[in-house]
Amino acid sequence: MREVATIGYQAATVRTFLEALTEHRVDLVVDVRAVASSRRPGFAKSALAANLQGAGIEYLHLRGLGTPAEGRAAARAGRHAEMREIFERRLATAGAQAEMETLAEIVRSGRRVCLLCLEADPTHCHRSLVATALTAMVPMRVIHLTPAES
Repeated sequence: MREVATIGYQAATVRTFLEALTEHRVDLVVDVRAVASSRRPGFAKSALAANLQGAGIEYLHLRGLGTPAEGRAAARAGRHAEMREIFERRLATAGAQAEMETLAEIVRSGRRVCLLCLEADPTHCHRSLVATALTAMVPMRVIHLTPAES
């Protein structure tokens, strides 16, 4: 059975993040942040892509699978149910559906994919919603990687 991983880098260092990915033989990280910038060193788009490349892992940013600004604000305020509702509306858009199909094709091809976002807890992050929607398109198992804390 196919497997897709998810990971949040909130409590990780670049080193522990890369260790978690290589331990699970990930060969493609799919960034599902709407905005691929970060205050955490090494996790903004260009630096992240370079760090991943150094570990032999490819990078793909699917911005259309990111949470809109109002959903990110709800998540920061701890209003996770509201964030989920906002993201479900985003996921229903044509743009998000096109990116979901791209992601499904990648998974069908046999790539070892990991969905990336900031939030450490997958139950509070939209990447779990992306993974759940993906399982409806491609039979697979989802695992949540937890890098060691910094």
